Amino acid sequence: MSCDTSPAPRHVAIVMDGNGRWAERRGLARTQGHRAGVEAVRRTVRAARELGVGWLTLYAFSSENWKRPKREIDVLMSLPEEFFDRELPEAIEKNVRILAIGRLSRLPARVRAAVEDAVQRTAHNDGMRLVFALSYGGRAEIVDAARRLLQNCNAGQLDSAALDEKIFAAHLDLAEMPDVDLLIRTGAEQRVSNFLLWQIAYAEIVCSGVMWPDFQRRHFESAIAEYQRRERRFGLTGAQLRAAAP
Repeated sequence: MSCDTSPAPRHVAIVMDGNGRWAERRGLARTQGHRAGVEAVRRTVRAARELGVGWLTLYAFSSENWKRPKREIDVLMSLPEEFFDRELPEAIEKNVRILAIGRLSRLPARVRAAVEDAVQRTAHNDGMRLVFALSYGGRAEIVDAARRLLQNCNAGQLDSAALDEKIFAAHLDLAEMPDVDLLIRTGAEQRVSNFLLWQIAYAEIVCSGVMWPDFQRRHFESAIAEYQRRERRFGLTGAQLRAAAP
């Protein structure tokens, strides 16, 4: 299946769910599901770049995931290093810029160093932005932005009367990140799980029954095709949109 000629979504965000259940259904340890999920990341990053997606944000490790068993956390923490060790050369070659959001200070030092190295080595790339949400929570991001705003107000650098959505968004983890156009969730669940709560305000949501390790390019293309079929009204009526169309 291939997408039609409509523009690809500028920003796709993915909740990569189902790794553990995928493994359990096969009688495997949950950690093996997470390792299998890395292959799906590779496939999806390549597909997104080839299909013209400008931003791809992946929910790699949530702030709530710190509550999981230590062994599972240890495996999850090893995956960024393994991914960058293998995939960073291709990202550099293909002009992909790697970024990260979340409370990265909570990551183990070696993981944080691997992430910072990938961000630094791709900093001059101007192609697709690949964002990893690590130790990330949408509510925490909003709280952190509010804290930065308060500090600026207290320092006399910002008049609270001038505060609007644009100024607030500029204080989020990545000021340059555009709103999400398409949010994909795998694993058959239907919730946003504290992911990019500010940025998904008008996102189109596609939930897939496919577990993340089984997520193939055709599933990604199917989600984009579904997005392209939808009428995005942003509060307007369909008639208003059609009247404004060139």
